[in-house]
Amino acid sequence: MKHPLLPLSETMHYILLALREPLHGYAVMQKIEEMSHGSVVLAAGTLYGAIENLNKHGWIEPVGKSGRRKIYGITAEGRDVLKVEQERLLHILSLYEGSEPDEEV
Repeated sequence: MKHPLLPLSETMHYILLALREPLHGYAVMQKIEEMSHGSVVLAAGTLYGAIENLNKHGWIEPVGKSGRRKIYGITAEGRDVLKVEQERLLHILSLYEGSEPDEEV
């Protein structure tokens, strides 16, 4: 899969992973902070810019509303993107496993 957004940024990884369950923007921010154990805190502008981009590429889509809030979910294509990225990252991690424990990385 060749795409201009690949490889995914850390932000896009977290958003796609969070949206495996339908959520609105603020809930996505909270989920990402929880998943990253507080190490990733997204500003609203960063989140909504990324959501707009992911939606434009068909990787997420609006699936409903909660009051005025749009609820988004990952699409089948978005799941495919996560799978491709997972395989890429697992390959990179396997390269670490081949290094000697005392070697500097």
